[in-house]
Amino acid sequence: MSQEHRPDRWDMVNASVHSSGAASFITAMESPTKDTRSPKSPSSYHTTHQKQPAKNENIKTDPSNLIIGNTTFHSENLTTATASSLGYPTESSLEEHDGTLTTNTSFDDLEKGIGPVLVQHQIGAKEPEKSDMDVMTRTRGNHTANSSYTSTWKISVPPENPAALPTKRAGRICRGIRHNFFTVYQRLFVICLIANLIPIIVLLVTNRHSQPWGPDRGSVATAVAANVLAAFLIRQEHVLNAFYAVMCATPWWFPLRIRRMVAKFYHFGGVHSGCATSATVWFVLFTALVTTDYASGHYAQPGVMAISYLLLGLFISICLSAIPKFRFVSHNAFEAVHRFAGWTAVALFWALILLVSKAASEAPGADSLGMTVVKSPAFWLLAAITFFTVLPWLRLRKVEAFPEILSNHAVRIHFKYMKIGPILGVRISDNPLKEWHAFASIPAADGQSFSLIVSDAGDWTKRQITNPSNAYWVRGIPITGILRMAIVFRRIVLVATGSGIGPCLSMLVSHPMPCRLLWSTPNPEQTYGENIMEAVCKADPDAMIINTRASGRPDIVALTYHLYVQSNAEAVFCISNNSLTRKVVYGMESRGIPAYGPIWDS
Repeated sequence: MSQEHRPDRWDMVNASVHSSGAASFITAMESPTKDTRSPKSPSSYHTTHQKQPAKNENIKTDPSNLIIGNTTFHSENLTTATASSLGYPTESSLEEHDGTLTTNTSFDDLEKGIGPVLVQHQIGAKEPEKSDMDVMTRTRGNHTANSSYTSTWKISVPPENPAALPTKRAGRICRGIRHNFFTVYQRLFVICLIANLIPIIVLLVTNRHSQPWGPDRGSVATAVAANVLAAFLIRQEHVLNAFYAVMCATPWWFPLRIRRMVAKFYHFGGVHSGCATSATVWFVLFTALVTTDYASGHYAQPGVMAISYLLLGLFISICLSAIPKFRFVSHNAFEAVHRFAGWTAVALFWALILLVSKAASEAPGADSLGMTVVKSPAFWLLAAITFFTVLPWLRLRKVEAFPEILSNHAVRIHFKYMKIGPILGVRISDNPLKEWHAFASIPAADGQSFSLIVSDAGDWTKRQITNPSNAYWVRGIPITGILRMAIVFRRIVLVATGSGIGPCLSMLVSHPMPCRLLWSTPNPEQTYGENIMEAVCKADPDAMIINTRASGRPDIVALTYHLYVQSNAEAVFCISNNSLTRKVVYGMESRGIPAYGPIWDS
């Protein structure tokens, strides 16, 4: 629970007042740990705070009596009529005042079982007690109280006549190829693959008559190691954050065409998969060369043969498990194969280099084993691979967590173990060798802590909501997220559904910028709570918040374009599920509007 979040005593007050008047009010206050939340939750009110003078010390209370001076008031004799005459808010008085509930009673006063301030007013006390705590005024509807702090969120109704969507550009086939089958991710993948296939073909052609047949085995091994290192580096936290910092330095005076291309940097996963696939192709060539040498009798090293085929099987299994359809269906299996097959491959690669170097050092006039190993480029590349593999795990630790249950669909987990910068993602786990889950962090107002929102999206997330942990494993450093690229634009439209509001708040809370926010989710107030609603309103006072339980699922593409035109934005960012994100990004890009969203490539 965040430091500034107060206990849900007002929830109990509100429930008791609406249910059976002041008698239930007293019962609720005598049992402060029982949650008596009513459908009319405090999230439907606006909140203001105002400081009050110091407290009068002449009041003493016990669970059944209120002693004011020399007068004892017996709370068991309190009825709804008596409460109304004494000034207690009841259901009828709330209706008469159009739902406005205003009281000078502090949280401490309420815990005494009766409101001493109101009683003192009724019995004619000369110096009514004033609480030293904040006055809390909650007003139903869109009323804004006269205070420096107000929460004014409202649930929106989709406009009846949004801006008409323009015609999509180019033909249907061309649009499909460009925006679905040949995205920036695929283009980077193809570039990396072609950049490796060309030298392979050149080497095979130029060495087709050599004895033994084919290119130099050491050069092929070096190419394998170089591609594996490139695949590792593009996913390494420090490298990624450095690249993002460079890309985000793009100034606004650059043409929009350049800035929209720079903002596509988050497709860097195409380099990762392209280099990993290229490494596999190079290793197929290496295994073929070693097999040819072994079959012809030029290379009698059965150990090298065995390790080569084991490594080839690991390379192929890693590539197959990364196929999108398999990855989406069984992400845990994909993660396990990547982790354990990858670690095993690194270990076997070390064994392969040592065996190959040992065989080379035994040739007449060759260097010693140590010098042969040191002179091998593959050795240094593999050393770098090992270093970047181990580095995140050197920062593995278990940290304390403070879960705040928002509803049966979402939980907000607070952490205090480190300060965190803007728009960064954190990976957490309850079993570090099994599965990791990445979430966008929301920096706290104090700058010393942060939180993240977990919504029900699977077995693991459901378990965190129903049985939240007080500690989680973390490793490495926080990683910059896709929304970081939003700062290269002057104005943007943010589209979120469900818990996608978390990454949006991560950006807007830590790096405010001109934007319009569209958030579509079922029952936002009940699901995500008052604090989240207030943060959304603070980020965009005119945020379009759609309750899909009340108004149904809107046409997100049409509403996005409506806000894009209305705000004169330069780009659209969408944080939602895979299908809707693709739909919004395609709907905007096909009409010439820069649009960005997660691509789920890991």
